[in-house]
Amino acid sequence: MNEAIFQSGERFSEAFTAGLGKMLEHEGLGAFILVCANASFDSRIQSRVGDKLRQRFEAYSEQYRAALIQGRTLPDADDDLLVFLKLMAIGFAALQPTQRGSAGPWELQFNQLRAFRPPRMANTRVETLHYPFNENGFHFNKPFLRKECFWSGELQGREVELLYNKFPFVDFHGLLVPQREHNAPQFLTHDDHNYMWRVSEELGQTLPGVGFGYNAYGAFASVNHLHFQMFLRQTPLPVQLAQWQHNGGTAAYPSRVERFDNVEAAWRYIEAMHLGGDSYNLLYLPGEIFCLPRRIQGSYQHAPWTGGFAWYEMCGGMVSFSQEDFAQLDGGMIEAEFAKLRV
Repeated sequence: MNEAIFQSGERFSEAFTAGLGKMLEHEGLGAFILVCANASFDSRIQSRVGDKLRQRFEAYSEQYRAALIQGRTLPDADDDLLVFLKLMAIGFAALQPTQRGSAGPWELQFNQLRAFRPPRMANTRVETLHYPFNENGFHFNKPFLRKECFWSGELQGREVELLYNKFPFVDFHGLLVPQREHNAPQFLTHDDHNYMWRVSEELGQTLPGVGFGYNAYGAFASVNHLHFQMFLRQTPLPVQLAQWQHNGGTAAYPSRVERFDNVEAAWRYIEAMHLGGDSYNLLYLPGEIFCLPRRIQGSYQHAPWTGGFAWYEMCGGMVSFSQEDFAQLDGGMIEAEFAKLRV
């Protein structure tokens, strides 16, 4: 692989941040919200684009307030309008940066702007792991998403796009979409699984801390179009800690976890989940895969403090959307939520 951005973590992070700065050259609320969310999550990005974001917010606020008063039709997508109206309601200065903490082994964050995002499939009751691709639904072929593409090219023999995550919750959070125009639904095949193993190993040679999360359909996947969530972290996720039995320790993780260092052994386990109709989340890391079976979305009632457990939560990272929940969240509440998902 000879793509410059993948040659080191420094190059990747610089390209990622510089790309967000260029995003602000695009007109429209979608680009503004994406950059704003990434800046509120990461102070390094905030320091680069914060002044320009504030100027854009003031200009858009004046423009859209006048349009609403005059009853003019607004050009942006309804989802973006709703998020921006929430921002207008609190004011740019009141938008809080993501706060981080811990409760025992669990990592916590109060991610205010992510709370503004549209739910998409999050409130949907799901009864199957496979649902056909819906051309009329939300998917990554939408023309307006092209400006959110961070990088595109060939990666391990497939044409892929790497898009910014519009509402990030991990460092350098992107969406890897392989062969976008094939319109594959969010249902993992043997080839897809092997492909992600190869990609993780290849990128792991030059990008320390790289990994990919995967939400099966029915495991809080927000889009039914094949994609994987890419990140670069300086510290391991809680599920990777040595204390857990699945990593050779003595402590029992509060949900089922199977860890594999063999790609075919992992596939046999995933295939068995497919055959049994069991929902699951995955974590792909260089040379290892964590499989986390769980109850299917909508078959239980999650607690008000969480928007639902997807791959990040199953791996031990908790996102709360209010300051009060963030302050009160403790290990007992987290383990009680894990217990609801146990299969």
